[in-house]
Parts: sequence; structure tokens; C-alpha cells
Amino acid sequence: MPQAKTAESERLEFHAKGLEKYYNGLHRLEVLKGIDLELKRGEMVAIVGASGTGKTTLLHILGTLDRPSSGLLLHRGQDLFAKSDIELSHFRNRTIGFVFQFHHLLPEFSAIENVMMPGLIAGIDRDRIREEASDLLGRVGLSDRLHHKVGELSGGEQQRVALARAIVMKPALLLADEPTGNLDPKTGLQVFELIQEMNTLYSLATIMVTHNLELAGRMHRCLTLKEGRLSEYTFNSSNA
Repeated sequence: MPQAKTAESERLEFHAKGLEKYYNGLHRLEVLKGIDLELKRGEMVAIVGASGTGKTTLLHILGTLDRPSSGLLLHRGQDLFAKSDIELSHFRNRTIGFVFQFHHLLPEFSAIENVMMPGLIAGIDRDRIREEASDLLGRVGLSDRLHHKVGELSGGEQQRVALARAIVMKPALLLADEPTGNLDPKTGLQVFELIQEMNTLYSLATIMVTHNLELAGRMHRCLTLKEGRLSEYTFNSSNA
């Protein structure tokens, strides 16, 4: 008899099972050693850990930019890595948004053109995606910067454009890799609070890699990646 679905199981968006990543050379380098992770809609998860522990590698696998050496990544029960590279590319465009430490905006285009880009790649009608992009830029406080080129925007404004671009397709998953790392504390907090706001507004599943424990502590869960494995991070007076 099939197991009845619960409210919690129906909220489950992504499920990583036993993800491993290793590189074979003169000596085998093991980066990820059996990662298990469940991620629900509307949930915000922080991942912390020392530099070089594989946090970005894990994010790239969760974002289907890279394939694991072994293990599964399920989206609503579907095995993502059973897809071809072309199928994964289409899936990524419509289902996963990325915000990086460096905004990776296209300098020759305006703010609104940068935000429109994922929709144009997906073949969405130009007028429709322009309206979506304009609305999102308004939500992140840039309604008066729509037609400014990247070089005419501050660092914080550029990162807000990058956030709008990441969610213009209304993705199921938002992956943020040190999104506040290049910003001053005040601007970084503003960008983080916008990520929180967008997470709630669109019921995203959000994973953010960060070295900022204060921000990590404001998320629903905080995990640490150490020696290739994920575990719950414990906050105390010495690391808060």
C-alpha cells in the first residue's frame, strides 16, 4: 500500500541522497563524502564552514551546474541527474536561481535587460518578461534604476539586480554563494533582508553559503560542512 502523503512531504522540494564528489589523480581527492539534505518550500538554510571545505562544490551540484561522482538529487521525487545536459540546462533556467558573491551582470545591458535575460533565454514573450522584471526591480527598490547600465549602479544596487534576475523565473530553489561577501555590513544586511523577503513572498527553498554567522543565525537552519560531511551547526557564546 502506498504511503500517504503528509503536509511535510508535499512541501519537500529537493532531496539530496548520498552525494559524493571526488577527483582521481595521483591521489584521490574526496571533497563530498555522502551528503544528505532535505529542503522544503519556504525554507532558508545556511551552510557555513572553513574555506576550501567544498561549500561551493556542493552548491554547484545542488544547482545542477556539476554532476556528483555518486548519489542522487531529487526534485519532487524526480532524479535530476538522469536528465541529459540539455534537459538539465532547461530545468536550471526555469527552476533554479543563483546569486553569487560577484554579481556576474552583463555590463553592456541595463538593469532591466539583465533581469529579463533568463526569461528571454527561456523564450518568454518580451513584453511579459519586461513587465515581470520591472515589477521585481521595484520590489527590490530599484524602480528608478531600470535603464541604468551596470557601471552606473553601486555595489549594493548591482547585487539587488542580481537577486531580481535570480528570481524572475519564480524558481523553486534559490542558491546564494556569499551574496553579501563584497558588501559593507549595512548594505550586506539590506541584501540579506531582501533575500528573506523574496523567500517568503515566493515560497522559495533557499540555500545560502556564508561566513557571516550573524546572518546564518537568522535562517531556519544552519549546517556546517566539514571533512566532506554536513551536520547541524551549534551556536554558542564563542561563535555567535
